[in-house]
Amino acid sequence: MKDLVTGSDVPLRSAQKQEWDKPFAMTQQGFKRFRRRKGRDDPGAEHDTVVTGRGDSASQTAPVTQETAQEMAKSSAKLASRLTADDDRNRFARRPEARQTSQLDGLANTEPQMQRLPATVPEVWERLHRVPLDIRGHQAARSPLVNFFRNSPTANAFDLLRTRLLHSLKAQGWKRVAIAAPTAGCGSTFSAVNLALSMARVPGTRTILMDLNFRRPGIASALKLPPSGDMPGFLSGDLSLPEHLIRPAASLAVGLTAAPDRNAAEILHDGRCAGVIDDMVLSTGADVTLFDLPPVLEHDDTAAFLPQVDGVLLIADGTRTTAAHLAACEKMFEGQTQLLGVSLNRARGAGLLQYGQ
Repeated sequence: MKDLVTGSDVPLRSAQKQEWDKPFAMTQQGFKRFRRRKGRDDPGAEHDTVVTGRGDSASQTAPVTQETAQEMAKSSAKLASRLTADDDRNRFARRPEARQTSQLDGLANTEPQMQRLPATVPEVWERLHRVPLDIRGHQAARSPLVNFFRNSPTANAFDLLRTRLLHSLKAQGWKRVAIAAPTAGCGSTFSAVNLALSMARVPGTRTILMDLNFRRPGIASALKLPPSGDMPGFLSGDLSLPEHLIRPAASLAVGLTAAPDRNAAEILHDGRCAGVIDDMVLSTGADVTLFDLPPVLEHDDTAAFLPQVDGVLLIADGTRTTAAHLAACEKMFEGQTQLLGVSLNRARGAGLLQYGQ
């Protein structure tokens, strides 16, 4: 320690200089130990010497009293405590470095609902309101529907008519069929309903049945459905497809007429009617669309609607339809549409229903 005071030994002074270059590195206990060592080395010394360095070759000495040394020790202890606390606080306050996230990482952290957006909208056919048939009610009332009497001659006749009609439509690329009778009471609504039910049983086939008999609507009654349809509003474009059509079966859609309308011919003559029918067939993806129309020879409703169909299935009655009626109807269809065939109801001695060309 004598060498530190006198500066006689340069290497030792350099080591002490490096130790004191660290600011406030000596604590209070270290200073006391320094004092004890200094007293043992130089008991007669009255003053201590502090060597300070600024990083250059020159060094300076300054006398330090006991009071000054104590104050310096206290300041050093406080500063060391504060630096230690600051270091701990900074260590716990460290945050992980933010890494740049890619677009795929962002998608992986999103919720499953967000990944499914935008959601797909169901097609028009699936958005039609489903109204199942009252099977028990039909069976109790013994409704004349082929779906409930599959082994009857009537059901077999309608299945045969269905198959032949589908073959003819597919060969020609047609989809729209009008079903009408020469006069009232021939069973056109009965034939239209049962033919639609038979077609709906064909796998992968969509069928639409439209009640355009504004004189005497009968499809809702035949299927025991509530007569809540607004056919005039639909054909004028005021109602959308999901607002008007209903689905009694998975592959069958029905458009109903709630009440008779004396302006039937004007409704079918309206140019908006043709646009609505075109949009309906295109939007639903229907394979066959059947239109139940009023008697051909009694009103001009059917004649007004002929340009909208690909062909007509004429329903005759064996007890009231004559050859003159059929000839008159055929003449009316000439140049307007095709006569697809004649279905004969109440044929004498030949079963309940026959099909002829």
